[in-house]
Amino acid sequence: MSTPDYLKVVESEVLADAWGTLTRHRIAYKRRDGAWQEQVREVYDKGHGATCLLYDPERNCVLLTRQFRLPVWAAGRDPLVIEAPAGLLEGAHPEDRMRAELMEETGFQVSELEHLFDAFMSPGSVTEYVAFFRGTYHLKDKVAAGGGKETEGEDIEVLHVPLDQALEMIRSGEIMDVKTIVLLQDLALRQMVG
Repeated sequence: MSTPDYLKVVESEVLADAWGTLTRHRIAYKRRDGAWQEQVREVYDKGHGATCLLYDPERNCVLLTRQFRLPVWAAGRDPLVIEAPAGLLEGAHPEDRMRAELMEETGFQVSELEHLFDAFMSPGSVTEYVAFFRGTYHLKDKVAAGGGKETEGEDIEVLHVPLDQALEMIRSGEIMDVKTIVLLQDLALRQMVG
């Protein structure tokens, strides 16, 4: 991507390059009043991802997962996070990656996924954008154990939660994952407006 005329990269330094890349950038940014301002920002790049909310219309349930998340513990919260299935793209097409993640994490094979939108998760410091999907599932669609890949340190519990209860779990603070909140609210809104 080309650099816009209101941005000059003065210096970039890679600070860490393990699971993701943390880079410190010194930039000059042309403000709306025409003045140039120098800024130093750190940007974390771990790739892009996909997430999906599976919904069972017959039971009015959603399929969520619960798994350990170290950064949540480091922030002083319960590290067993309830969230929609998700994964990093790692070069794959978003829908293909999402189907693979659904199988790995939940054991469900879903015939149709609908791409809803893409969104940046934390654009002030992280490059990641996520492709959001929704799909329909039925208990008969379970074809594998799920639970994640032990070799990747995953130990994922699959939860079937009534939609009303899942929405209440947002209000109570049991669900704090933003991608899951967005997907649940999107589903509720679509049901309200038809």
